[in-house]
Amino acid sequence: MTRVITYIDGFNLYFGLRSKGWRKYYWLDLHALSHSLLKPGQQLAATHYFTTRIRANGQNLDDMRRQASYLEALSTLPNVSVQLGHYLEKPRRCRACGAGWMDYEEKMTDVNIAVQMMADAFDDRFDTALVLSADSDLTTPVRQVLARFPAKRVVIAEPPGRHSTSLCSAASGYLTIGEAKLRASQLPDQVQRADGFVLTRPTHWR
Repeated sequence: MTRVITYIDGFNLYFGLRSKGWRKYYWLDLHALSHSLLKPGQQLAATHYFTTRIRANGQNLDDMRRQASYLEALSTLPNVSVQLGHYLEKPRRCRACGAGWMDYEEKMTDVNIAVQMMADAFDDRFDTALVLSADSDLTTPVRQVLARFPAKRVVIAEPPGRHSTSLCSAASGYLTIGEAKLRASQLPDQVQRADGFVLTRPTHWR
């Protein structure tokens, strides 16, 4: 059997779903989605999900709660690990009026994906890496993995509404995740944690 590890760019996936207006698919079972992308003769060895917790801005408490519930739900899935990045303060200025403010930019996701994928390649944990992202910043890591391990494959699974020509060109192959896969890979409306606490799908995501 060919071993597959999936590397999921959480923000790239989220913005792809949002661009389609597919909020109803945010309660996504990443283990089931990864399985649905396998070909005959492949087995899922692990799923790595990379994201960053939403930073409070005084107006996004509900968003933070929904994300926290989702991350807890993911923790109940088999062989799914969550790796968190962080936000970096970045000054912004309006070109028209000169007003300034502090904004926050999500950092570390692409680096974390690159490091994890390279480490797994060196430790021979996969035969095929399935990268769910359309972030062109991952082009160089993909090329490096394939250059150093020519017997391995890296396949790009682009989120809906997202595309990177350079990333797809660097990979062994690519595909686009269709709506049918997302619809069939939803978590149950209620997910029970190991301690018995029940997590409920946010009403906003129905």
